[in-house]
Order: sequence, then structure tokens, then C-alpha cells
Amino acid sequence: MATLIDIKNLNLFYGTFQALKNVTFTIPEKAITAFIGPSGCGKSTLLRTLNRMNDMIPGTKIDGQLKISGTEVYSNQVDVETLRKKVGMVFQQPNPFPKSIYDNIAYGPRLHGITNKAKLDEIVETSLKSAALWNEVKDHLRRSAFGLSGGQQQRLCIARALAVNPDILLMDEATSALDPISTLKIEELVQELKNNYTIVMVTHNMHQAARVSNQTVFFLNGEVIEYAETDKLFTTPKDQRTEDYISGRFG
Repeated sequence: MATLIDIKNLNLFYGTFQALKNVTFTIPEKAITAFIGPSGCGKSTLLRTLNRMNDMIPGTKIDGQLKISGTEVYSNQVDVETLRKKVGMVFQQPNPFPKSIYDNIAYGPRLHGITNKAKLDEIVETSLKSAALWNEVKDHLRRSAFGLSGGQQQRLCIARALAVNPDILLMDEATSALDPISTLKIEELVQELKNNYTIVMVTHNMHQAARVSNQTVFFLNGEVIEYAETDKLFTTPKDQRTEDYISGRFG
């Protein structure tokens, strides 16, 4: 698989606290990469560096290399709005806008200058189909997104992210607030989406990482302890700390 994201010697500080320490690995395109590790180990912090969400936190300092498609993400030449169009994100809690289902999906395309109604209709339908939600909402597009169930709201947020045609989809604990049936639907959806998108997911659920990801990265105290194909990392980990974590000895 071709490399899409290349991270070398990446360090991140919140003020004097070092949240990421000398992180180095690559992420292949059109595959699912899972970040696992105990709370506070740096996995969500690294996820947020990929679309510069950490820029919003005062006192953040980053050094090292982070390239997406060969472009240095933290270069002064990078337009952050364009970057976030290419690198979409779905959060832990479903966060639909206080708008209709239709307007949630059309929001991003409109922001990027698409005003033609036929084009917007097409984007809304395609995005909802991609998020396996179209058949459930196609007759209610003008209803409030808040009327959807939690699992449907999360799929709506995935559809909203897909509507601006990203290359990468970041998922930060995207199923942790959902019931098992909704979680399964999103796991099945993610497996389909990897045919067209590169997916990077943070999860506390090791079973989920084992079920859906192609590669897994294990973080501990801001460091990458081990990075391998998921099957290998879970069956024959090279580092004792990885084995201790996945066998439940800590975390």
C-alpha cells in the first residue's frame, strides 16, 4: 500500500507538557489505521495534528515532520481551511448542526462555493448513501437532524464530512457513545469507506481495532511503542508493554 501520511520525529507540547515524543511512522492510503492506548497517551492529540485542530489550543508547539501526500502540514504555505476539507473529522459525540438533515450535509459544499440546487441535491444524496443513511432519511430531509437517533446522528456526521470530498477521514472514538447495534453499523460502514478513503481511528475498544483496522499503532505516555499490521500486533506483539496492554494487565 502506498504511503499517504509520513510522520517523523514529531514532538508536541502544550505549554511545558510534552504530549507527543519523537513520533515516527507512516499511514498507508485507502486502509484503516487504528490508534490504541490508555487515556492520556497521546492518540487523540496525534489525530488532531493531522488536520491542525491543535492550532486552536493556546500554547501548543510542534516540531518534526508531518507530511500528507508529500506536503508539510505545518508549513506556512498550507491553507488550513483547504487542509480540513481534505482531512475530515468525526468526533466522539454526534454533533449535528441545529439545521435540517439536508442543510447539515449541504453546509460544507455551500461554504466552498457550491450554490446550484441540483448539484447540492446530488451531493446530499451521494453523501447520505455513502454513510448508509439515505434509505432511512430520504423522505424526511427537511426535518431537524436532532430528531435522529444517536447512531443515525453519527452517520449523518460522517455523511457531512464526506460531502466536501475529503481524502482522509479521522474518527475520534466515533462509536464510544453509541449502543452495540449502532456501533456495528458504523464498523460495517467504515469497512466499505476504506475503498475510497484513508481512515484513521482512535479507539479505546481493542476488539474494535482488531475487527476493523488494517494497521494498529499502540501509544503509551506520548510515545509510539509499536506499529504493525493489526493481526501481527494482536497475536505476536514485539514489545512486552504492548502485550501487557492488549492482554488487560493495565490500561
